[in-house]
Amino acid sequence: QVQLVESGGGLVQAGGSLRLSCAASGLTFSSYGMGWFRQAQGKEREFVAGIRTSGARTYYTDSVRGRFTISRDNAKNTVYLQMNSLKPEDTAVYYCATGYGVIRMDVPGAYNYWGQGTQVTVSS
Repeated sequence: QVQLVESGGGLVQAGGSLRLSCAASGLTFSSYGMGWFRQAQGKEREFVAGIRTSGARTYYTDSVRGRFTISRDNAKNTVYLQMNSLKPEDTAVYYCATGYGVIRMDVPGAYNYWGQGTQVTVSS
């Protein structure tokens, strides 16, 4: 079965950086678009970034564009989220997700599989 395992979360001061990883198994990774979402306490899950199968096309929500970078290594079945210039409002549980044939990468319902999430906490 498809499994997604996130890692790399933690506590960081505002202005700092973290790199999240999501290791995928049970699928032909290079055929699947990948997305990162986050959910802050008491809020709905929101789209953060997405990347198409080859990595040539990437998408970001406005609040992270220019600070976060999504990338993938198809040889390692892994997608990354480099997060720089972190702000307290970036505090959330971050999830990676995947689905075959995803068109709207910013829509949670477009994804079939989700990881368990990793906590990112940014202190002021």
